[in-house]
Amino acid sequence: MTFQIRTEILADLARGAAFLGTGGGGDPYIGHLIAREAIAQYGAPDVIDVEDLADDAVVMSIAGFGAPTVQIEKLIGGGEVELALATLEHHLGVKASAIMPAEIGGSNSMIPILLAAMRGLPLINADGMGRAFPELQMNTFSANGIRATPLSVVDEHGNFAIVSADSDKKAEAMTRALAISMGLRVFVGCFPMSGRQAKQSAVRSTLTAAYEIGVAIREGRAGKDVSQSLVECLNKGGLYKNARVLFDGKIVDLVRETTRGFSVGTCHLTDLSRSELDCTVIFQNENLAARIGGRLVAMVPDLICIIDRETGEPIPTQSLKYGQRVKVVAMSAPDQLRTPQALRLFGPAAFGIDEEYVPIENF
Repeated sequence: MTFQIRTEILADLARGAAFLGTGGGGDPYIGHLIAREAIAQYGAPDVIDVEDLADDAVVMSIAGFGAPTVQIEKLIGGGEVELALATLEHHLGVKASAIMPAEIGGSNSMIPILLAAMRGLPLINADGMGRAFPELQMNTFSANGIRATPLSVVDEHGNFAIVSADSDKKAEAMTRALAISMGLRVFVGCFPMSGRQAKQSAVRSTLTAAYEIGVAIREGRAGKDVSQSLVECLNKGGLYKNARVLFDGKIVDLVRETTRGFSVGTCHLTDLSRSELDCTVIFQNENLAARIGGRLVAMVPDLICIIDRETGEPIPTQSLKYGQRVKVVAMSAPDQLRTPQALRLFGPAAFGIDEEYVPIENF
């Protein structure tokens, strides 16, 4: 199905993408603004299904990279995003024929819209995660043997580098070091692949899913419980299943620091009516695991999302604050994220969580 991303759907799309970003993926408000301005200036980009690609199509991904706590202080001009793609194209000696989001997140789903509009290229309704993850190798492309490199790294001053590495894990370390030296806000052009490889590895229909989630949150505000509208949308039989509200409470303690190029921390909540009942969410850019009363109730790669209790608005990890009244919502990840190879890349052990992965539906 082909459609266009017009300005009137952007708010819902950004909201839903922020929810799927599980606390990471960049600031949704900034992402919404840059995509809106790009569409106003260049026109609405076409969105295509991955199956619409020719097998020999040249697909490239673009993403913001760094620490969310820093990224909210640096606005996006657009030129640096286009330069990231142009630098990769020049290095490879080929032009991209389509753009695919590397991940679904607040601004990392919007940046590809900006680029597709600027270049007049189609945007693929798919990505490599179906959510957001903090490290470069944590995606279904890498899980299927498709390399992130060569990749370009560009900052807002026009400084750039090409990274070539013998593994995506090594490419992550090299790119993270560059990002730290360049101010922890860079853009990467990455995962150059063919249309055939995209069909083999991408998580389908994630832009559509994000839009539907955003609509469900907006429309749910007219009812008594926005989280009920959201959970019903998630459980209707699409990519995401087994959704439920894990916890309803307020933030009573928050530890967050920027270290090793990531925003890392712990969010502690208590129940609004039973102060002895508590919930802890740990995060590394994205929410990774949730415990209630000390018992693990959800973990990566399943999605853990914190939303405003009244409005349902997703709250990125860099925007969590003491006293916020929130709900913690969790749901199962797409099946592609639960394979043995995928779990080796972004299951609990990849984040130092000393627990075997248990699907959320089994808790």
